[in-house]
Amino acid sequence: MRTGEFQDGAHVLRAKIDMAAPNINLRDPILYRILHAHHHRTGDAWSIYPMYDFAHGQSDSIEGITHSLCTLEFKDHRPLYDWFIQALGIFAPQQTEFARLNLGFTVMSKRKLHQLVNEHQVSGWDDPRMPTLVGMRRRGYPASALRLFCERISVGKSDSFIDLSVLEDCVREELNEVAPRAMAVLNPLKVVITNYPEEKIEELEAPVHPQKLELGNRTLVFEREIYIDRDDFMEDPPKKFFRLGPGREVRLRNSYIIRCDEVIKDEAGEILELRCSFDPETLGENPSDGRKVKGIVHWVSASHSIPGEVCLYDRLFAVENPDAGGDYRDNLNPQSLTRIEGCRLEPSLAHAPAGVAYQFERLGYFCLDAKASEAGAPVFNRTVTLRDTWAKVAGK
Repeated sequence: MRTGEFQDGAHVLRAKIDMAAPNINLRDPILYRILHAHHHRTGDAWSIYPMYDFAHGQSDSIEGITHSLCTLEFKDHRPLYDWFIQALGIFAPQQTEFARLNLGFTVMSKRKLHQLVNEHQVSGWDDPRMPTLVGMRRRGYPASALRLFCERISVGKSDSFIDLSVLEDCVREELNEVAPRAMAVLNPLKVVITNYPEEKIEELEAPVHPQKLELGNRTLVFEREIYIDRDDFMEDPPKKFFRLGPGREVRLRNSYIIRCDEVIKDEAGEILELRCSFDPETLGENPSDGRKVKGIVHWVSASHSIPGEVCLYDRLFAVENPDAGGDYRDNLNPQSLTRIEGCRLEPSLAHAPAGVAYQFERLGYFCLDAKASEAGAPVFNRTVTLRDTWAKVAGK
């Protein structure tokens, strides 16, 4: 076998233990099998290779592992693990089994993840939808959120599915404390403030983090033409929609109160822009006249904002347990990635460092994708959403 005289499968080497053992793993298990395959380190020098059960305990012993932590399927293999170590007279690690992590709306099997990569169902191992460390890092998950997640779910002895929302809550909780704030308009709608001077440019101050004023302020540019998000305007707004509509007022975040006076449309009825007026006495959270409105919307300057692209990542699979019957790939979520071009971003985001998550105010947490971005064309990946009260109302 060692010299390569025999073909694959012609012979095996077994350990003589007990063919009558109640544990089938102890019934003369195979130690080595013939395999004429090229090895990435030793080339073609070997034609025999050890079985996992034989190599497992020896590898742990050689590496000085004190506690070998395995998933529950290794419980029946533990007697064989211990038998080999005792028979060889080597240092004995302690094997302990626990339930594997089953995270909802994804798969954790390396074989299946490898299949998704090879079949180009995802862009690679670092695809932000993948449950891999490199994928989570690219998506903007902080390491502290993963540690918090592990502390919360703990370790058990029974298989169960952990809802993905538990992980997302940990990410929100961590990022809320550290993420600097910025404004981004994903679906721009032009707003012309008719009573604001055409040539005037005003610099406004906004906190980098509202709960950590020691981090300082960032500068916002206010002018006659700005962009708001199309989702923040409705021609016929329903009850509890506290955003902009004809004749309605809203506050521009960290800026003035504006009122929609006119809606400009093209021949097809598509809204091109809004004509609004502003109240110059309403700058700041506590304006001098004391007048307040319920709606607050985010915005960016039309001429000073920068263009960008945003990738909205959702759950990789459409069902909680993709393995529940049939081919798991049939349950892939076709809406797991939405690319939005033509976004307008706050100027400070032009210098956003890779790996730092920002809270795009009222939208969620986003992280610069250094791999996909180019000079002058930043791409931001959505890390996780914010809780949206209006989305719940609209859903009902």
